[in-house]
Amino acid sequence: MKKLLLILLSALFIVSCAKTKKETPVAKEESTKKPNIVVIYLDDLGYGDLSAYGATELQTPNIDALANGGVKFTNGYASSATCTPSRYALLTGMYPWKNKRAKILPGTAPLIISTEQQTLPKMLKKEGYDTAIVGKWHLGLGSGMVNWNEKVTPGPNEVGFDESYILAATQDRVPTVYIKDGHVVNLDPNDPIEIDYKNNFEGQPTGKDNPELTTMKWHHGHNSSIVNGIPRIGYMKGGDAAKWVDIDMADHFLAKAQAYVKSHKEKPFFLYYAMQQPHVPRTPHPRFAGKSGMGPRGDVILEADWCIGEFVKTLEEEGILDNTLIVFSSDNGPVLNDGYYDDADTKIGKHTPAGVLRGGKYSLFEAGTRMPFITYWKGQIQPGVSDALVCQMDLLASLAKLVGTEESSTDSKELLDAFLGKSDKGRENLVIEATSRTALRSGDWIYIPAYGGKPLNTQVNIEVGNSDVPMLYNLKDDLSQKNNLAEANPEKLKELHEKFVKLRGDGFKKTQKLELK
Repeated sequence: MKKLLLILLSALFIVSCAKTKKETPVAKEESTKKPNIVVIYLDDLGYGDLSAYGATELQTPNIDALANGGVKFTNGYASSATCTPSRYALLTGMYPWKNKRAKILPGTAPLIISTEQQTLPKMLKKEGYDTAIVGKWHLGLGSGMVNWNEKVTPGPNEVGFDESYILAATQDRVPTVYIKDGHVVNLDPNDPIEIDYKNNFEGQPTGKDNPELTTMKWHHGHNSSIVNGIPRIGYMKGGDAAKWVDIDMADHFLAKAQAYVKSHKEKPFFLYYAMQQPHVPRTPHPRFAGKSGMGPRGDVILEADWCIGEFVKTLEEEGILDNTLIVFSSDNGPVLNDGYYDDADTKIGKHTPAGVLRGGKYSLFEAGTRMPFITYWKGQIQPGVSDALVCQMDLLASLAKLVGTEESSTDSKELLDAFLGKSDKGRENLVIEATSRTALRSGDWIYIPAYGGKPLNTQVNIEVGNSDVPMLYNLKDDLSQKNNLAEANPEKLKELHEKFVKLRGDGFKKTQKLELK
């Protein structure tokens, strides 16, 4: 009996050892699997537009869930107060003011990212990631005159994205079509597309000449070709079968993002989900029209929140939420009337899109570049609030470290521990930009040079940060930038001025008005 028991115990030991040896490689593979990375990027969303950031008139529960379950940054920045420069910085890790073409682009602009330079998707692709963009691009396409009826290249696919499903610029600009991997979707070759940003095509109605054909009245600038009853920037002829349906755009991009997740879940992927809300024209789906009580702008913010909830639900249903790092932010600050009469300013009520911040889109004041900024990774990032100074262009160097490589960009700072909520140490300095003007955030201070010019953009009713005297604010004590300390604190003003000039370089001193008053 004892001999039989000894034989059984020996057999069990051998089986146990064999099973352990067999499972060890699998456990090791699971522990070293690289996380999926998703950047969710909104358009013109303000610091005060989310209930997680203090909004009381709008409730954004799905974005709040990311903020409450991850790191909510109070000092998270876009590089710029307008869209194209911020997107350039996000994807390249470089200051956009170093590229003179990184400004708000027309739909016919050539690609402004060199196919030779490093980008976030290129870096991740090299490390074994599948890469894709779904949504707004606005970084130029082609290398000159684009023929929209053939493959449009170079574009996202030539700067690191394996797959791309985009709108070329913004939804208020032509061409009003989706482009998949360089090809216009649903294009009828018998109805070719023609685009011109200077001259209209004969016989084509415009918002300026044919207001009776519009369903949305233009306020400034948006008075050229009419598509779906909405006058746009630029002239377009043809391509009728390929034109998007504005009210379906959010659903359309969501479906593409969800489909990508489902078809790429077996391998690490990077998805840049660049949503179009709440940029003009604001065209909520009928499910959301009137839901906010503050006009289409509030409605499309609620629509965006719903889309994000559905997207995160897809990650969970596919079993990959625990292994997905989500970064949420916006390209620049808020604006109400940005070209159309859509009740955004008349129905705003008590809502403050910029929160306690001063300025907005186009502005060097804080509301132009300080963004809602959230990192979420279920089970990996502990919930919390961080005051660390971080910028979207820091994602390149930081994510490089996350996936086990290095990035030598001089502008992108490696702040992985801050993004993962393990450290409150961020940047020491950040040069922010608004319509080719720059300012310096350093520690708790911000220095805005004396640029002169009109202090108010009257078209959009936003203070842009122009002044005949330099401006100096301590943001720790004066977040709303009400008290200019330049005159009272000349030593700090001089210190930041010299630091700013050094960071910007000698060429900047020759072209900008920087003298201290």
